[in-house]
Amino acid sequence: MSSDMSFAERYGPWALVLGGSEGVGAAYARAMAERGLKVCLLARRQEKLDEVAADIRGHTGAEVRTAAVDLSLPDATADVVKAVDGLDVGMVMYCAGADPNYQPFLAGPVEIAQPLIHRNCVVPMQICHHFAAPMVARGRGGIVLVSSAAGLHGTPNTAVYGATKAFDMLLAEGLWTELHEQGVDILSLVLGATDTPALRRTLVRRGHLPDDTTPVPGASTSEEAVAEALAHLTDGPTHIVGERLRETLRQLAAMDRGDAARAIARRVGGVMDSGRQEKTFR
Repeated sequence: MSSDMSFAERYGPWALVLGGSEGVGAAYARAMAERGLKVCLLARRQEKLDEVAADIRGHTGAEVRTAAVDLSLPDATADVVKAVDGLDVGMVMYCAGADPNYQPFLAGPVEIAQPLIHRNCVVPMQICHHFAAPMVARGRGGIVLVSSAAGLHGTPNTAVYGATKAFDMLLAEGLWTELHEQGVDILSLVLGATDTPALRRTLVRRGHLPDDTTPVPGASTSEEAVAEALAHLTDGPTHIVGERLRETLRQLAAMDRGDAARAIARRVGGVMDSGRQEKTFR
């Protein structure tokens, strides 16, 4: 691939952002539009998608399409493919799949976890398979799968969520080994605490923030996460967002996995008991 190819030439003409109604997904969509791409936004809530689309159009003049799709449903991938029918997609970002429950594995029926597995594992696998093939055929493109620090080590109350995010990270890394030399950039973007509307709502429900307009102390912003993603898009296969999280992981890497799991359990337990939300994983 030519080093003087522009961003839009390399990853355009269309960027597909799944989970683009707020937070990191919305920020990434806007960054794509600022770099000359057209954007297709998908998420569950049409009204939120419309707000993001209007903002992007107003600030960049880019063409934006939206479609309300529930990625936890069995036919989600078919709905995604239908939504982008006829579009030449050169960039895909999968930024859906936060865990709204944060509870012990045995606190509810196993059926609660099953849609999370479908949304975080089955659908991104299908999406990558569908969109990577034409990218390889033309020798250019990019895929970003958003993972989480919860997927790096076992964490209390996120057993299934963490496992799904580990799947996303390893999927991206494996695809990078297969597709990078064929011109397709693959990145696993690993987030720690990120000041998104979803995290604020969760912390308000738990009593750790007074309201959803209060910033999350110590957390990265969505814009910072996107800036790091773009800076490392061609590096691959995995980038850890935020120096604070990188330092934490360096400390954990010095332990065996059992000791690391015990240390995280103590840390997260203390966070949830004391309300010191600045250390909460995404």
